[in-house]
Amino acid sequence: MTPFGTRLAHAIEERGRFCVGIDPHAALLQEWGLGDDVASLERFALTVVEAVAPVVSVVKPQSAFYERFGSRGIAVLERVIAESRAAGALVLLDVKRGDIGSTSQAYADAYLDPASPLASDAVTASPFLGFGSLDPMIEACRRHGGGLFVLALTSNKEGPEVQHARTADGTVAGNVLDHLRRLNDGAAPVGSFGAVVGATIGSTAEDLDINGPFLVPGYGAQGGTTEDMRRIFGAAARWALPSSSREVLRAGPDRTALRDAAVRGNEAVHGLGA
Repeated sequence: MTPFGTRLAHAIEERGRFCVGIDPHAALLQEWGLGDDVASLERFALTVVEAVAPVVSVVKPQSAFYERFGSRGIAVLERVIAESRAAGALVLLDVKRGDIGSTSQAYADAYLDPASPLASDAVTASPFLGFGSLDPMIEACRRHGGGLFVLALTSNKEGPEVQHARTADGTVAGNVLDHLRRLNDGAAPVGSFGAVVGATIGSTAEDLDINGPFLVPGYGAQGGTTEDMRRIFGAAARWALPSSSREVLRAGPDRTALRDAAVRGNEAVHGLGA
């Protein structure tokens, strides 16, 4: 399998770096004039896929908004993944899984093995049971050409309590970034093991030169700007994926308006990292 980093680099070159979150919040369903039920979930999510998956490099469905509807919601998520990939977008499934041993292996099988109906190009993961707990996911990525985006410096206000905590070797976030740097060593044009770093963290003294991509939540409606990302990432911004959901999704349910919002988002971050 072609490594995820290689596929991502090609996708950014062809379609830009903007990542659209497909997050069917109950409030967004209501804004679209839809109910809070599985039929509405399906209509919302697949309308977004049809509009944006042909024009952006990455879509990011948040699994929780599908899981809350049970097995029928998961069935919708399976369609979102399959139809987005068929339209040429890479799917970054936002699941933030993190566990140990056989459970971690089961998550790897569920989200990164091509035999699974939930198989995606990449997933988000939590390293806070120890970075080594992610080994089954890392091995699955290597085996199947997948990608992993590991929480490092997140946008939420609670994050610093853990991420800025100090160990004998530096901060927790710094240790996570060190692990990713080692995993990506020698990869070209970019590694497959990325970090989640928020656009609203203000600034950081951590070394973000990890030869890997960044998922950057907090852009757009949450306050993050392109200037924020230039300040935070410096030269590493060339591999940043600014992610936005509400700013695009509120343009629906009109498909043309959704597509245009995604195109505008892409244009706004076109020069990032140049």
